[in-house]
Amino acid sequence: MANRYMERQIDRELLLWKQSKEYKVLLLRGARQVGKSRSVAKLAESFEHFIEINFEKNKKIHALFDGDLDVREICENLSVQFKKPIIPNKTLLFFDEIQNCPNAISSLRFFYEDYPELHLIAAGSLLEFALEELPSFGVGRIRSIFMYPLSFAEFMNACGEKLLWEKVCKSTPDKPLLESFHEKCLNYLKKFLIIGGMPAVVAEYVENGNILECQKILNDLIISLKSDFSKYKKRISNLHIQAAFEAVVRQSGGKFNYSGVEQLNYRQVKESLELLQKAGLVIPVVHSSSNGIPLGGDVNFKKQKFILLDTGIFQRLLGLELSDVLLGDDISLVNKGAIAEQYVGLEFLKSASCYEQENLYFWSREKPKSNAEVDYVIQRGEKIIPVEVKSGSSGKMQSIGIFIAEKKSEYGIRTSLENFSSYNEIRVYPLYAVGMPNLEQTSF
Repeated sequence: MANRYMERQIDRELLLWKQSKEYKVLLLRGARQVGKSRSVAKLAESFEHFIEINFEKNKKIHALFDGDLDVREICENLSVQFKKPIIPNKTLLFFDEIQNCPNAISSLRFFYEDYPELHLIAAGSLLEFALEELPSFGVGRIRSIFMYPLSFAEFMNACGEKLLWEKVCKSTPDKPLLESFHEKCLNYLKKFLIIGGMPAVVAEYVENGNILECQKILNDLIISLKSDFSKYKKRISNLHIQAAFEAVVRQSGGKFNYSGVEQLNYRQVKESLELLQKAGLVIPVVHSSSNGIPLGGDVNFKKQKFILLDTGIFQRLLGLELSDVLLGDDISLVNKGAIAEQYVGLEFLKSASCYEQENLYFWSREKPKSNAEVDYVIQRGEKIIPVEVKSGSSGKMQSIGIFIAEKKSEYGIRTSLENFSSYNEIRVYPLYAVGMPNLEQTSF
């Protein structure tokens, strides 16, 4: 697998943090193997000294955090242990897999209070489980940054297509992309849907272009992620978590049916799903009545969909036929197993601010002979915008039309394999463009 670094959007935020005159301890949060450690190591190149402590591998270091948490004494001991100086503004201190040492998590607030001039970043793959046990670990003293796998924009950049992505970002429904550029973006999109954004997989593709080898790496990642199930919570069976995880894959594209998980009762499924969400592997899409903002103020948690962290992992678990996605020119082929719907939700998350966890919502109406469902509902400023992943002409967009009429929305968004365009109150964005930073700023 290639070792060259692939630029991430978060790199800029980390550099701004380093250059800021007032900065807090940073806590990088995200699922396993999404690139947290690599991004920190990249930032470390701008420091004179870098000390990385992996609390999962180096158990002996835990003892330095026992007793009174005198952070300056801790730093002195770490300096001796690693034979490197710890100097404010010259040394980057990195606590990796910090969930394995609760005392180290507790120490973060004291670093901010007693040693604020030191640059310190902490990260962990199963961090949410540890934070649950320490609810007041450093509120107001620690800044969280949330990381996901690579976005399509980051994938394009890794493939050397930064200029092409810039052209995408300049396009609008009334100013389409050149057709030749559109076709090129679609080809990249289809590959990205089956490769996904996990850094190890993208690195293999960028280096060697071998999609079959990418599938092998995805297999390895799935085995690794499933092996973590035993670390989630001792009192809940691995088999229960596995069953809930597989149910999410099977039920993709529709509302989750708890009774559809064989041999598990509602409570067991609910507990398992909550653990999978804490691990960052499963992401909920909650029903919102969408009667006003914020969207989260009027939700129904009994109606939820779930998507996986990564489309590459998803398609591998589902066993999709890769040629259908790569060669298909119809959305129904590309969207097998609702892979395109999953991709759209993930792109919304990845394009949001890294300083907060974005929530995903959908809308549905159940009436006799008049059911309607919109894949996603997003909030942009004061506007509530329905988003559908579809292919047909505007006349077939019944659900989004019903939403616009009921909620008096100004417009809706359809995303598909089409180029940028518009149909009356529908703005059409290609699937590859849903993560563009100016999606919500486009005006006619």
